Amino acid sequence: MKVTVVGAGNVGSTCANVLAHNEIANEIVLLDIKEGVAEGKALDMWETSPVNLYDSRITGSTNDYSKTAGSEVVVITSGIPRKPGMSRDDLIATNAGIVKSVTENVVKHSPNAKIIIVSNPLDVMCYTAYLSAKVDKSRVMGMAGVLDTARYRSFLALELNVSPKDIQALLMGGHGDTMVPLPRYTTVGGIPVTELIEEEKLDAIIERTKFGGGEIVKLLGTSAWYAPGAAAAQMVEAIVKDQKRVLPVCSWLEGEYGQNGIYLGVPVILGKNGIEKILEVDLNAEEQAMLEESAAAVRNVMGVLDGMDVL
Repeated sequence: MKVTVVGAGNVGSTCANVLAHNEIANEIVLLDIKEGVAEGKALDMWETSPVNLYDSRITGSTNDYSKTAGSEVVVITSGIPRKPGMSRDDLIATNAGIVKSVTENVVKHSPNAKIIIVSNPLDVMCYTAYLSAKVDKSRVMGMAGVLDTARYRSFLALELNVSPKDIQALLMGGHGDTMVPLPRYTTVGGIPVTELIEEEKLDAIIERTKFGGGEIVKLLGTSAWYAPGAAAAQMVEAIVKDQKRVLPVCSWLEGEYGQNGIYLGVPVILGKNGIEKILEVDLNAEEQAMLEESAAAVRNVMGVLDGMDVL
């Protein structure tokens, strides 16, 4: 089983490291456009194998897509990072061109691969990859919901002083400020979270989750990498091991939730074929309105992309 991670920056290298340490694939290829970066990081990771006791082989390559041939899953993290004061939308022109080129090269050498997009702005980069890949929609998806729910659950665990392992949650919509957290579908050990925390504190946690990426950018001066890298690795594992995990994934919608022709975060069953089923949960009027608002924001950026003639 072979997995490729394109982009050996902080997110990509973290993802590859998690994949190797957890022995999720027999072979992991780390690819980057910068000479020696992927090779150096891959070698450094491999040298930890005797210490951390894993035998997944990890190698690096500088922009040689032939080394990625036959990959079961490809994670695309390529693109310029977000800087303080920069919105995800500011990244669109440059990153769309990068994602288009990477996707075309990936599909050329691994025509059956499932493609996971991490590049920002996430929802629209998924759209870019889908149009560029020209494969079934089930095989092109985005990592956003897994990260966003992880942040949400981690904040709840701190507030309630419980293990994050016991918290289950669902967020939907676009990645970023317009995401749609759903407290009705959030539980702690099976107990609805609304029974354990007062509304005001829960609202504050939801707001912190919406701006969780920005909070880290302000602290570090660049985007997060540990949580995004681990979240992408969890999606890879679900596919490689055919786990049938129910996870929030950025997916191409064709009528689900009243949305058509758009990438949005929704709950899916993730297995060996990629997105095996989109799950439609009941939303009340307020939740549906928030989802529609989020979709409108994504469509706005899609319109910007369509007007750039990048594709």
